[in-house]
Amino acid sequence: MPRKIRVLIGKVGCDIHERGALTLINVLRNAGMEVIYTGRYQSEENIVKAAIAEDVDVITISDLTGGLVVISKKIMEAMAQLEVDIPVMCGGLMTEEDKTQMATMGIRACMGTDSAVDDCVAKVFEVVGVQPEDY
Repeated sequence: MPRKIRVLIGKVGCDIHERGALTLINVLRNAGMEVIYTGRYQSEENIVKAAIAEDVDVITISDLTGGLVVISKKIMEAMAQLEVDIPVMCGGLMTEEDKTQMATMGIRACMGTDSAVDDCVAKVFEVVGVQPEDY
């Protein structure tokens, strides 16, 4: 069996709405992945440092404040500064314009609040380049 996919779920700033993140933790673990949750009140730089320390395959950012464009920009800047390239996915409250801006920054997937959990799992597999049937 290949190494388990390692996913970091991060919450930035003062967003205390973590139901989606907590749900995703269980869903991804049930899919056989290892999940590291940073908890609330993190900075973008600390999330990237945690991702490096934990040797994750993908960073997922959860936010329900509407600030994902700003958060994504700071995550990508932190990765550039720390000279690391880890795929980033975002989930939460976002507009179609936000999704376009984040895709331009290099965010690999944007999952809105209406996304089905099965779609989130499938997107993680896609982003890390693993076929679910091979996992």
